[in-house]
Amino acid sequence: MHKLCLIMAAAAAVATLSAQETQRRASIVRAGAGPGGGEGCTVDVVVDGAAEVEIRGDNLLLRNLSGQPPQLRQFECTRPMPANAPGFRFAEVDGRGRQELVRTPRDGGPAVIRIDDPQGGAGEYRFEIMWAGNSGERREQGDRGYDQSRDGDRQHMDYQNERERFFQGDAWRKNLFQRVREDVEHLQHSTFPFTGDQSRLSRTIFELNELQGKLSQGRFDDHELDDVMYSLTNVLQNNRLSARDREILTDDLRRMREFRDHHDDYGARFDRK
Repeated sequence: MHKLCLIMAAAAAVATLSAQETQRRASIVRAGAGPGGGEGCTVDVVVDGAAEVEIRGDNLLLRNLSGQPPQLRQFECTRPMPANAPGFRFAEVDGRGRQELVRTPRDGGPAVIRIDDPQGGAGEYRFEIMWAGNSGERREQGDRGYDQSRDGDRQHMDYQNERERFFQGDAWRKNLFQRVREDVEHLQHSTFPFTGDQSRLSRTIFELNELQGKLSQGRFDDHELDDVMYSLTNVLQNNRLSARDREILTDDLRRMREFRDHHDDYGARFDRK
């Protein structure tokens, strides 16, 4: 009987341990498209307590240290992280608590990131890891960028002309935030993935989703609008932008301020729920 109890206790311990860990293979999104010809991964997790994220190659292990079991929302890489990844870098993108790189991928080991969420309830955390690509990749991408620069200029000019037509008359007032979304998504297409620049743009899209969801029901939440404007201001202050892109986003921000001050004229009423 005593031996049976020991076996059952061991099995329960193994089950508990496995329940505290989540494993995932990376989604490979676009090989060789990291910043400056480098490579990288982005990770999005929900933590309520403390957790560790361990990355080796294209494998991720999410380990619960305390609190509720963490949840993995996203794990995308340009390619599997190489052993002893050259030029390895870790960057926090979003999250209310602390994120810390506790082990770099040296001697064939994994990269380990610890996340501590001290507040009540679960918090969402996003971070990026990056490493250098080889010089051949950088030269090849540089040559392609030079060859395609004129086509890019022409496409941008066409986009600006279409945008100017959109704002003729007053009909644009009913579709202002869809226009802002298109401007942000247009910029996303020319921004390197797995960078703070890309993450700030994604955050703006997220806030627009929240705002547009209520506006589609005829309800205006000024706090949601403030969140969108804050995210877009963060893009303007911190992203690497061309003069033309900066002009477009500045105009979007100005029009949103006008919407906030005169929302009744736009057919939106306050949501006080």
